[in-house]
Amino acid sequence: MKRHRRTYLKWLHWSLLPLVVWFTLVQPRDIRPLGDAAFMFHSVLGLIFVTLALLWTADHLRHGLASRPGPKLTGWMRRLHRAMHLTLIWGLFCVAVSGFLLGLTSTVLLWAGGIVPIAPPLGLPRANDLVGKIHAAEFYLLAGLVGGHAMFHLWRHVHLRDNALRIMVPRLFHKYL
Repeated sequence: MKRHRRTYLKWLHWSLLPLVVWFTLVQPRDIRPLGDAAFMFHSVLGLIFVTLALLWTADHLRHGLASRPGPKLTGWMRRLHRAMHLTLIWGLFCVAVSGFLLGLTSTVLLWAGGIVPIAPPLGLPRANDLVGKIHAAEFYLLAGLVGGHAMFHLWRHVHLRDNALRIMVPRLFHKYL
């Protein structure tokens, strides 16, 4: 595996984390009262999130998983490692797709970041309500998995002492681990 790909994926990984935290804590209904500029900021972050999610999915489709379980992971932990990473990648993709479906079933044309039209609106309010619930549920399930993923790798780093965090963070931050 090329060092360049691993570096790119490390930055992609850590760029997505603050966006997952943001969207876990901040909903459009929280932003709307703050005005159009705040809502546009939220929308731009959504566009960035989707772009990064699709880049990661495309990388996975082209090259497969970059992560490999370390030699200290055995049995069910080894299987969990692969399943967790695949679920994260495909979970990101599914969130992006359900966001597209929100735009598609909407009664008005929605714009991602005020830049890109999400989809031509078909005007299906009942379907839009259902897709909205699915989109929210899958995102919160994904956010929970992200939390579990973080705990798993912290446990590995501390308990197994396998340098899991040094492997995952960009070299710039190695001096802190």
